[in-house]
Amino acid sequence: MHFRHLSYICAMDFSQNKSYSVQEAKNKLMQYCAYQDRCHQEVEEKLKEMRMIPEACEQIIIYLIHENFLNEERFAQSFARGKFRIKKWGRTRIIRELKQRQISKYNINTALKEIDDIEYAKTFLEVADKKLSSIKESNILKRKRKLRDHLLSKGYESTLIYDYLSQLS
Repeated sequence: MHFRHLSYICAMDFSQNKSYSVQEAKNKLMQYCAYQDRCHQEVEEKLKEMRMIPEACEQIIIYLIHENFLNEERFAQSFARGKFRIKKWGRTRIIRELKQRQISKYNINTALKEIDDIEYAKTFLEVADKKLSSIKESNILKRKRKLRDHLLSKGYESTLIYDYLSQLS
């Protein structure tokens, strides 16, 4: 099947009884990607929700990449910056989440360069100090365990956590 004939193929979205031509789907995905950076996986899921056929999906994705609406390196960088600055995630969690989105190792490494080491250390201490002050446990071992579990769930490296915990009395 040739791509030029795909513009006539429609897809049905049965949840809304809406069908999309390739051009309509392309326009919808351009808005979706312009709103915030997306990874390929998110765009593919959106196209599946729209019930687009594989050939149309491929054509739309190629167009989005060519027109720079879809850029995984940019997505990974903004994801890492945002999750670190807003949610205060550690590098381990950011890496895990990017891998789940099938981002390449190269793009993950590029994204991690967006996080300044000094800012990372400061944020780690802020998160650890804040959590420690909120733990109302009197037993020091239980306090340390709760703090460790929290910091691990936020995605901080175990070496950082254990260094911090060793300084507590």
